[in-house]
Amino acid sequence: MTISNASPQLYNEDLAPAKERNWGPFSIFNVWTSDVHSLWGYYLAASLFLFCGSFVNFLIAIGIGSLIIYFLMNMVGIAGVRTGVPFPVLARASFGIWGANLPAMVRAIVACFWYGAQTAAAAGAIVALLIRHESMLQFHQTSHFLGHSTLEVICFVVIWALQLLIIQRGMETVRRFQDWAGPAVWVMMLILAIYLVIKAGGVSLTGDIPMDVLLEKTRDAGVPGVPGSFEALAAVAAIWVTYFAALYLNFCDFSRYSPDERSLRIGNIWGLPVNLILFSLVAGITTIAAFEVYGELLVHPDQISAKFDSWFLALLAAVTFAVATLGINVVANFVSPAFDFANVFPKHITFKRGGVIAALIALLLYPFAPWESGAAHFVNVIGATMGPIFGVMMVDYYLIRKGWLNVEDLYRENGEYRFQNGWHVNALIAAGIGILFSSILPNFTNLLPAWWGVYGWFFGVAIAGAIYYGLRARDVGAVPKTA
Repeated sequence: MTISNASPQLYNEDLAPAKERNWGPFSIFNVWTSDVHSLWGYYLAASLFLFCGSFVNFLIAIGIGSLIIYFLMNMVGIAGVRTGVPFPVLARASFGIWGANLPAMVRAIVACFWYGAQTAAAAGAIVALLIRHESMLQFHQTSHFLGHSTLEVICFVVIWALQLLIIQRGMETVRRFQDWAGPAVWVMMLILAIYLVIKAGGVSLTGDIPMDVLLEKTRDAGVPGVPGSFEALAAVAAIWVTYFAALYLNFCDFSRYSPDERSLRIGNIWGLPVNLILFSLVAGITTIAAFEVYGELLVHPDQISAKFDSWFLALLAAVTFAVATLGINVVANFVSPAFDFANVFPKHITFKRGGVIAALIALLLYPFAPWESGAAHFVNVIGATMGPIFGVMMVDYYLIRKGWLNVEDLYRENGEYRFQNGWHVNALIAAGIGILFSSILPNFTNLLPAWWGVYGWFFGVAIAGAIYYGLRARDVGAVPKTA
């Protein structure tokens, strides 16, 4: 689609509707293999396994969560296919042409946090390999810089720089990279699981890890109920859904390149419920086998690979996990802020420059390492901030506009989406109240029950969506007739 009379303040070639649509089901599938198959994805899955008390409970909780994820990703993905626009441009329909910069900045800042977390995880895999050598171990233990060991800092900077190289050639390079990086991790995950199962002499999926061990490991995680209880299983499903909160917003950054909705759904069905459940199955088997072999619960894959007798296998694991983490960072935490920052100043910031800005912010966050607060807690705090934005956007797109947008006006200063001087007050009020109840009150006050924060993303979606719908109901006469 060619946009006529587009405002230079709202348009550049990177933000324009996608022209080449060659991301078929396999490429969409590999968006998810790249996003899930990372050190953080494994860490979260293994951590959630501990709350379930048994393997069957784990698969039930993860399975229900994965089906919810599939449904939600189809919602935002279809909007991307139909309009061809990236997330910050899609947000203009509900938040206004200038107001959309606020949700774009929220998503960009969240991506910067995740960018740092994933890069640190990849660096940790390399560190775990290097300290197998005695001299490196001594260097790691004795030399420190910026609150970390100097070796950790060096590995972080190297991994950080490698990611910048991938993105320099644009979105087509991203597609080609993820098409082989995601499957490569599956191979390594299977090797890891098979190696440990053989060492353990086989693993019984009905055999449970002792409750006293689980209670000790999960005591301070902030998840309600004891492992295996209904409360714990519901929390596991909720945390699994919340883990993908960022991509609920910007999955249209990728689905916009899909040729049709059928390709999107096929890629999503294999990449989400099927892939997520199988990945979690392998993570669970590996966790049980590692407990049998080493007598301790190891939820970090680099902790497991560090114990391998084979140096070659440890090297293979470290490199593969590092590549996998590069994949998720490029897909989930580079592409989105690149578009988001470009949306704020499209005349001056291109897709590549926006990505570099995100990478630099992640680098500045590294000394503070806010992601070291535990997997479940970090996911909930970060994810909950984006629930209200998702609620407003989906209510606007499906309930108010019935799945139709005037795409050309998304790029015009005086078009349909100008609202109040470029800001849609209804959306800002709804999202603001939603964020109050999803993030601020549960994390910074004691006014709400302790379990509220686990479901913060869901409360944010529901509260913001309902308020927005109520406010928009007063303006129903102003909503254009849908196609």
